Amino acid sequence: MDADPAAPLVTRSDDDRIAVLTLDSPANRNALSRRFVAELAAHLQAVAHDDALHGVLLRSSHRVFCAGADLKEAATVDMTRTARDLVALQRRIATLAVPVVVRLDGPVRAGGLGIVAAADVVVCRDDVSFALTEVRLGLAAAAISIPLRHRLTQRAASDWFLTGRTFTAAEAREGGLVTHVVEEAGMDAAVGTVLDDLRGGTRQGLVAAKRLLGSDLVASFDADGESMARRSGELFASPLAQERMAAALRR
Repeated sequence: MDADPAAPLVTRSDDDRIAVLTLDSPANRNALSRRFVAELAAHLQAVAHDDALHGVLLRSSHRVFCAGADLKEAATVDMTRTARDLVALQRRIATLAVPVVVRLDGPVRAGGLGIVAAADVVVCRDDVSFALTEVRLGLAAAAISIPLRHRLTQRAASDWFLTGRTFTAAEAREGGLVTHVVEEAGMDAAVGTVLDDLRGGTRQGLVAAKRLLGSDLVASFDADGESMARRSGELFASPLAQERMAAALRR
């Protein structure tokens, strides 16, 4: 059966002071379309007004966490605006009062790494793979570079940004992208432990600690977000990138 075009792409459920936001766009592997980004941003905005929460869990309903940019949409829209929305989404994660935990049960590509990097704690299956594939399309990871440059070691950033190669969960942990790497059978318990630890804290303490830890990242969003969005839009609009993206869609 075809997906219902009116069905939400992001859903929310609550579990004892934790808001669980589930990415649910399997048709395009949770690609960062404007609608998808807007729905996730709207849920985070609602979460921001919920003073009962101690944390947020981001997860996918299916095997892929995020495939990166929606290349079909990128061929028809102003990608500077799309990049601005993505920068704003990452900033919203970073400025949310309570910690954001990401659960990774499947691969992450390109722009999806920005969501991972903006979060506070990342629990990752040991068979998950990552890649910053932008360079192979004539692009650069500009709109997501702000949180990535804060999280990654300089050597890891140079490797992954410049080669576009696929790297492993173990490499992601060593490079600073993820927090915990766990076998599939242990994922529920590992995520549960992180969430229980957040429940065990006071909201006041969690809010204060997150603000302290994230001040430099938020300042970077404010200083560089617009220039990175413009640069991303320029690259997406280039003839080379348009040609490479069209070829990728034909494959």
